[in-house]
Amino acid sequence: MGEQVNVAIIGCGGIATGKHLPSLKKLEQVAVTAFYDISMERAQEAAGTFGAPGAKVYEDYRELLADASIDVVHVCTPNDSHAEISIAALEAGKHVMCEKPMAKTAADARRMVEVAKRTGKKLTIGYNNRFRADSLYLKQLCEDGELGDIYFAKAHAIRRRAVPTWGVFLDEEKQGGGPLIDIGTHALDLTLWLMNNYEPRVVLGTAYHKLSPRKNAANAWGPWDPAKFKVEDSAFGMIVMKNGATIMLESSWALNVLDVKEAKCTLCGTEGGADMQDGLRINGEKHSRLYVNQLQFEAKGADFYEGKKESMQDKEIRLWIDAVIHDKQPLVTPEQACVVSEILEAIYESNRTGRAVYFDDKESGI
Repeated sequence: MGEQVNVAIIGCGGIATGKHLPSLKKLEQVAVTAFYDISMERAQEAAGTFGAPGAKVYEDYRELLADASIDVVHVCTPNDSHAEISIAALEAGKHVMCEKPMAKTAADARRMVEVAKRTGKKLTIGYNNRFRADSLYLKQLCEDGELGDIYFAKAHAIRRRAVPTWGVFLDEEKQGGGPLIDIGTHALDLTLWLMNNYEPRVVLGTAYHKLSPRKNAANAWGPWDPAKFKVEDSAFGMIVMKNGATIMLESSWALNVLDVKEAKCTLCGTEGGADMQDGLRINGEKHSRLYVNQLQFEAKGADFYEGKKESMQDKEIRLWIDAVIHDKQPLVTPEQACVVSEILEAIYESNRTGRAVYFDDKESGI
């Protein structure tokens, strides 16, 4: 591939203009040359702000995909169209970054994996929390065996009152669910990646509509409309992996709790533990004494400080484009993201049926 990468954006809402486009614009080798959104006005506005000279705005994303000059497509649409658009882009010979979650359903996620393999095009999913400084540092510790065999973990995605009231977040048909598929997906992805464990055996899950019926509820983004709140307000899951490890996943947009954590995890291994409370804490035992190491990732002069600040979004996009240019595997693989979708769907299924979901009986993306 040449030095310049031509990128197209499909879906020009908040995730595109707040995350993808600002980060892409910082890269000299990238030109954002094509835009599509169901709102032409929104697409034109994004093109005017972030587009390369002569950038085109399309009324049909299929016409956009027919443009042979486009190398990469970023899919930033509601969850129910992730698979359809990503698969069409891969079939058209484009590399694809799709926003999280991978798809509305596990079956769609598996289809995305299959098409990426068949076409030989790169596919990655926007799990940007892997690119945080604390996440990358902890990943290295895990790979070095500092925690030993990680057999218990918690994936945290808890807000006290921060229900997103805009867009289609509350629309089950468009999104496939609420906080579990929205923010729980980040926490689960981060935890599985750190553990390097993608083989679930059984899942038990619950979901609740306890606070969503309330009118004029206190909320960071203003009261929600109970009539439009079609998704769960909280969901929880217990995941037992094939090697016996247990993961507890907690997700909520609105919970009566003060201990709030989002896109964080707790890991417990045979040689030590880690949590993302007020930075990164590593705990363990040395010379028959217990210890706790507190690491801060904003402190200048620390030995792990890289000398410049780069947001997780900027790093995610930079490394993705680098993987495209140099034909490397992206940090987030479609196979990994597919397992996340399979587990999330199993939690919803378990809640619906009141029974545990066993993966030996299910098709898997791995």
